[in-house]
Amino acid sequence: MGLRDFLERFRPVAAPGASAVGVPADRRAERAAELEPALASLTDVQREADSIRAAAAERADAVRRAAAREAARIVAAARERAPEVRRQAAEPLLRTARQEAEALRAAGNRTAAAVRAQAAVRMPDLVRQAVAEALRAAEDGTASAAREQAWARAPGPVERAVAGPDGVP
Repeated sequence: MGLRDFLERFRPVAAPGASAVGVPADRRAERAAELEPALASLTDVQREADSIRAAAAERADAVRRAAAREAARIVAAARERAPEVRRQAAEPLLRTARQEAEALRAAGNRTAAAVRAQAAVRMPDLVRQAVAEALRAAEDGTASAAREQAWARAPGPVERAVAGPDGVP
């Protein structure tokens, strides 16, 4: 309480003159009585605001829980679909790789066929030359030139084995 408030209590309440008995005015009590209804209504508003905040917090928690459940469901569904999505994504790449592999296989088959054809054409001459060299080495150089030439011209057992059933290699 300030000095002014203290002195205010002893202020005369009546006109000067004969003494009149009076009770000093209590301004502080007057102010408290004046503000009390307003403060009481603020207390009610504050209680209402607290209850609104509590309800909002509950609702927010419920929304978070629902969102977490929904997120878990979406993740589970995505994990379930992931293999199919990967397969679909890889399908064009696999198709291209298979086509390239088939093209390489076909090119390899063509090259192998060309090598086999060339070997079939060259084989009789190479076999003749190998047999002639072997006979020359076996006879120690005593064989006659006519015999070597006759042998080189005639198909031998190796040439007949290499040739097909119709005699053509």
